[in-house]
Amino acid sequence: METFRIGPIRPPSEAASLLLQVTQGCTWNKCKFCNLYRHTRFQAYTIDSIKEDIDRMALYGEKALKNKRQDGTWDIERINTELSMMPADQQNCYYVVAMWLINGGKHVFLQDGNTLALSGGRLTEVLLYLRKAFPQIERITSYGRAENLSRVSAQEFAELKTAGLDRIHSGFESGSDEVLKLVNKGVTAEQQITAGRNIKAGGLELSVYFMPGLGGKELSRENAEGMAHVVSQVNPDFVRIRTAAVKPGTELYEDYEQGRFILCSDDEKVIEVRRLITETKGVDTRLVSDHIVNLLQAVKGSLATDKEKMLGIIDGYLELPERDRKLFQIARRMGYVISLKEMLRLDGADRVKLEKLVDETPDRYEWAEKMNALIGRYI
Repeated sequence: METFRIGPIRPPSEAASLLLQVTQGCTWNKCKFCNLYRHTRFQAYTIDSIKEDIDRMALYGEKALKNKRQDGTWDIERINTELSMMPADQQNCYYVVAMWLINGGKHVFLQDGNTLALSGGRLTEVLLYLRKAFPQIERITSYGRAENLSRVSAQEFAELKTAGLDRIHSGFESGSDEVLKLVNKGVTAEQQITAGRNIKAGGLELSVYFMPGLGGKELSRENAEGMAHVVSQVNPDFVRIRTAAVKPGTELYEDYEQGRFILCSDDEKVIEVRRLITETKGVDTRLVSDHIVNLLQAVKGSLATDKEKMLGIIDGYLELPERDRKLFQIARRMGYVISLKEMLRLDGADRVKLEKLVDETPDRYEWAEKMNALIGRYI
């Protein structure tokens, strides 16, 4: 069997989705905090090659479905046997499709970083072909870069909705023009607002991303207040928190090494999330914290009805003594706990080890550097 392309990333919310790569890389590829596609030339794949990938996915799907019993259960042992007999590249493709079907086969995510750069007509053709190949699909989602999205009309988004696109994820990152310029995002807050309003007017769901800490210590307040303004103007369906990490190999890391960028502490990033919650007005957007880089993943809910609950979690954390906050930070960053409640169950040996790490780094900025390094391990 022939293989199909699979790109490098997708949102955590698309973990159970089938991944269909329609473009490669990013059209902009100049953000100072990102090096994911830095050595990848952008390419929009031809309609014929994308259709071929869909056809190959369908063939793997037919093979996998032969292992579904009449009672709806799956013969996993037989699938594993089939996998063991395949070449490695085919194993990956078969595994991806089989797991997708086992998990319901309902969602598809279009890769890579700026799928909406594909012309509307071509993307429409892909969507129609995909839904014909897999009629059971309930949701198709894509990444889109706000600068590109701002040039697409509400009518064009409506046409994509009719063809089968349901949701767009867009990395706004910040709503502050100062921060966007600082990190060379190549977009303005006004373009984000235009893009968001047109997407919503076209009937699509919109999921935008906010990066606490992206403006550094100097622009921390502007970062949060700007994002709150954009969210208030757009009313996206979701705001997803992605805590900023300054990683080696990026231009932002060079700025940090040369003293032009001062890291925010974890506490300052939490305060940014708090400010986003309090400053956003008149929306029914849902705040989501679904990534491992976020310190307080329990802070999630509706910005219309759950503000007090989310602020209570944040304030409960901020009211802890500094040493307890630092102990939770390192326990969280090193994978010992997910929530503050789990700190109560942290056993003696692990607690002693972590307390030692806290006590041997009393300098606050050195501590922020240590936390940044731990966060930077993740994409």
